[in-house]
Amino acid sequence: MAQTEEWASPESLQPSAGELQFDLARALDAMVLLRALIPADAFTAGILGTERGGYGAVIRADGLIVTIGYLLTEAETIWLTTNRGDVVGGWPLVYDQATGLGLIQPLGKLGTPWLERGSAANVAVGDAVTVLGHGGRAHALKTRIIDKREFAGYWEYVLDEALFTAPAHPEWSGAALLDAHGRLIGIGSLLVQQELDGAQVHTNMFVPVDLIEPILAGLGSAGRSARAARPWLGMYTHEADGSLVVAGLAPGGPAARAGVQQGDLVLGVGGMRTRGLAEFFRLVWRQGAAGVDVPLSLARAGDVLRVNVKSADRAAFLKKPDLH
Repeated sequence: MAQTEEWASPESLQPSAGELQFDLARALDAMVLLRALIPADAFTAGILGTERGGYGAVIRADGLIVTIGYLLTEAETIWLTTNRGDVVGGWPLVYDQATGLGLIQPLGKLGTPWLERGSAANVAVGDAVTVLGHGGRAHALKTRIIDKREFAGYWEYVLDEALFTAPAHPEWSGAALLDAHGRLIGIGSLLVQQELDGAQVHTNMFVPVDLIEPILAGLGSAGRSARAARPWLGMYTHEADGSLVVAGLAPGGPAARAGVQQGDLVLGVGGMRTRGLAEFFRLVWRQGAAGVDVPLSLARAGDVLRVNVKSADRAAFLKKPDLH
């Protein structure tokens, strides 16, 4: 998952100062290149890799950076590079699993400007927006909002409303999405395919920056927010032909320990039938906080099974930053 600086946007898609309502140079200088090193024995090393690269956006005068959380999960070393070429170490302050956002505190003075935060609620489908990476105009992109909708990820993740843009930025991890006034409204998370005007096109999914406000208001211990942890099953579930299928299991995770198997069909939770991925996750979370028993109804080889999964706090499986 290493980010590169080799890609450059086509000249016709690069934003220029004359056509924008904000200071493009200042906004570009508020972006940093992020490189994270993760131990080989980390829980997420096999899925996300041991060297991760992406971007981060400076959002406060003290240099606080917001990025996408999977870049800093279990990181033991983080390096931040400014547009001037200065390199500073970073501390993984918070990874909020509910939103997918992460916060990094620089361990030295960045000396960069910062981005004003806006609201994803104030942009509409069709609005022109700008995506910024690190490295100047060549790593920025003029694009548009093509959709605002619910998003559910197989890793037990739901956004009530995510932002989707096209054309897509190919180096999306932690990229900043700015509205017409140069305010930060989203953080880059994924590259996905979506139908647009009858064709399948690549789009970027952005996490609305609005979701960071309660995290900032309730910062807890290093590595997580102060909010109560949701119950985690360690079950990678996909939608296929109208059914929910267990496509994989986290080794040693709650679902694997309870006897759930790859290929099982998920029928419901607690006696309530579920027909979609987002609905399934929300039913799990309604059972209580992490550690609660989650009663699943599964179908396997034509039989209906009742499996009780003792959920866990996902963070308990992750390596913590070294405080010393």
